Amino acid sequence: MVYDQSENETLLQPSLRSRSTLKRVLYCSPLNILLFLFPFGLLVDYLGWSALWVFSFNFLVIIPLAAILSYSTEQLSERVGQTLGGLLNATFGNAIELIVSLIAIRQNQIRVVQASMLGSILSNLLLVLGCCFVAGGYNREQQRFNQTVAQTMSSLLALSMIGLLLPAAFHASLPRTAYNEDQILKLSRGSALILLLMYVFFLVFQLKTHKRLFQEAEGREDDALSEMSLQEKPLEVKWALTTLLLATLLVSISADKLVGSIDDIVASTGVSKTFIGLIVIPIVGNAAEHFTAVVVAYKDKMDLAVGVAVGSSLQISLFVTPFMVLVGWVSGTQMSLFFSTFETAVMFVAVLITNYLILDGESNWLEGAMLLSTYLIIALAFVYYPDTLGS
Repeated sequence: MVYDQSENETLLQPSLRSRSTLKRVLYCSPLNILLFLFPFGLLVDYLGWSALWVFSFNFLVIIPLAAILSYSTEQLSERVGQTLGGLLNATFGNAIELIVSLIAIRQNQIRVVQASMLGSILSNLLLVLGCCFVAGGYNREQQRFNQTVAQTMSSLLALSMIGLLLPAAFHASLPRTAYNEDQILKLSRGSALILLLMYVFFLVFQLKTHKRLFQEAEGREDDALSEMSLQEKPLEVKWALTTLLLATLLVSISADKLVGSIDDIVASTGVSKTFIGLIVIPIVGNAAEHFTAVVVAYKDKMDLAVGVAVGSSLQISLFVTPFMVLVGWVSGTQMSLFFSTFETAVMFVAVLITNYLILDGESNWLEGAMLLSTYLIIALAFVYYPDTLGS
């Protein structure tokens, strides 16, 4: 019997492609070495180990899953085109925060949701951007990035802060009654709808009506991403979509275990829910983006670094947080945009110093040190900050 070698190779191609795809996904980030902890996160919960073990294992395993989510989203975006790709990045760019927050709302952990939203904004603006400025500027006198894009993002950040600050000002200016609490909830829901509409306007502005303003930055981003991926072709749509859905499922399982252990962690260690949500959980959701931003900043690709750091904060403040308010509205949970006076002051300070440092389109290592110092002071303050929403 005569075998056709080309026919055999054709039959083997699907298997070879699937193995190649699996290898690319597993090697997309050095953080993926933590994936082996996934079964341990389920096992310690099943065996009834302490909440600290459950939280720790699931905390660590979400980090590589976040990297895979980010990678599969980028690969899918490359295949479907710029406009749809931009929408995919906007939707899945903060998938971890969305998943954790949805689970926390389902478990009525409103304090955790609000703290994680604030923490994601702070970690991206201060910690990630600060690390980028230091990593890229320690051996360079000055680095430059697209000033127009930076100014647009900083203006939108200021707008989003207005939506987050006014409910606190409303609360502080009136006596605390059941009627006023209901009015704050209505104000939050109305503001959430406006912020989401503004986010849609920004996507249209960026991807359609004024996309030429972003073309230079996007070209540099493409060069940086090509270097990091060794110029590999993007994954096929079916593989990218399969990876995206599977990673989302695994994140949902681990996030459910993680959020479910928070109450016991607070009871046993005395650490506040505010600190866990504001400092600890954002590290999980943003670890992959943090790593990418610092690496490209080190390579002097500051357009991408600033886009990742400031853009992620913008997505949280204009999209994820308002969306969570609407989810709470639909589910009957009193999720609002009301943060305490101290928290709103922290947000204002973070946005203020970030806007001052990025508006000129230039950065250096000292500016990075300023951002990192601001983040450390805020983190130290929240170590002692209680869970109560006092005015």
